[in-house]
Amino acid sequence: MNARSVLNAAEEALNRLIGSSLDIVTIGKPESFEVIKTLSPIISKLSPLYANSIEYAISSELNSIEWPFKGSWIRQDPGFPDVIFESSGLPSTPGIEIKAWYPLATEITARFRESQTLFAEDNVDVALVVWMPENIVWGHARIIDIRYFTAGSIAKARDDHYHNPPDYLVIEPRDTSERTRNLQQTNTNGFAIQDKDVTSAKKIVDSWGPEGRKYSYNPEYQQKLMDLQGRFVYRGDTNYAKMDRIQHEGLEQFKSDVLSRVIKGKTIAQWGKILNKPDVPKNRIELEKLIE
Repeated sequence: MNARSVLNAAEEALNRLIGSSLDIVTIGKPESFEVIKTLSPIISKLSPLYANSIEYAISSELNSIEWPFKGSWIRQDPGFPDVIFESSGLPSTPGIEIKAWYPLATEITARFRESQTLFAEDNVDVALVVWMPENIVWGHARIIDIRYFTAGSIAKARDDHYHNPPDYLVIEPRDTSERTRNLQQTNTNGFAIQDKDVTSAKKIVDSWGPEGRKYSYNPEYQQKLMDLQGRFVYRGDTNYAKMDRIQHEGLEQFKSDVLSRVIKGKTIAQWGKILNKPDVPKNRIELEKLIE
């Protein structure tokens, strides 16, 4: 077995978690429509808590499997990726980064900032785990779906989408390989130009030739970006690397599949619109049905 075959087997096993409950926190049944209005905007804030619960559930599920050689799945907190398979029998260490998504929120708020340079061995996947209360706004949280993507494809889609010099720069982390593991930098960062003299910046990028606007983590190209950043005014983008915005083809299809899923007689997308405008009379009727 190699890292990819381990990941494929692990992900097939993890699909058994779809439909299971996350019992760490149960949302009580609202007593009235007014309580629903107060509760619904803050349910998404439970995502970090459920994300930790999901990580424990995933590592436990994976360690219940008898693997063909000695090894175990270890949860890293902190650390990237969230769970790794430690074994002396593999040439590289498989890992899964876990992102939780509450689909009634406005967007997938999880971010993915790790550099493409980490994924040359294709040994890390991203698991997007979808959860929501079983009764839309109350009850046990359930895992309603899981989809897996190679981490390299996520990172590439992000860089290709955001990088647009001189207007927007994606900058690789500095080389910190000689530092201890907890001090090593692996995250890219995005910067939007704020300088009034954009014309001069564009001339510099034009001088780089036809490939000058195409993203590269090559050190020589990155040095050009840092030189540009030093000459003009740039601001760090606080929304950089949100998975909802990177336009990854597989991720976009998964979002569409999830939002079109019917629960309690309506699609998740329809429930999202109802919760966004609860005081509309027809929406209030639908929400009150949830607590009858």
